[in-house]
Amino acid sequence: MRARFIIAMGAFLGSAVAHADPVTIDLPGAAERQTVAYTCDGGQKVAAEYVNAGNNSLAIVKFGDQTVLMVNVLSASGARYAGQQYIWWTKSNSADFYDLTKGAEAKPEFSCTAT
Repeated sequence: MRARFIIAMGAFLGSAVAHADPVTIDLPGAAERQTVAYTCDGGQKVAAEYVNAGNNSLAIVKFGDQTVLMVNVLSASGARYAGQQYIWWTKSNSADFYDLTKGAEAKPEFSCTAT
């Protein structure tokens, strides 16, 4: 069984690509989807949709006016997702958001708690 994961990019990325065709990703196995809302430092709001199918794990992370599609990468603990220059690292009901352009030793841009 294969899962078909469709991303309507226009809905995620704003009006500049509102008429773009959806992106379809075929993944092995049945897909499980979960959406989690987070409240972060300074009142920042983040919405994350997690998609798991077989050995594949994706996260669509929305913050401010940005949406980033991320894939699960190696982590010593928790689940770590990478996309563009960002890392979204979840552990239990908390998450940290990193910008890799700030350096490998940089602190998180913001830390969040699932609400």
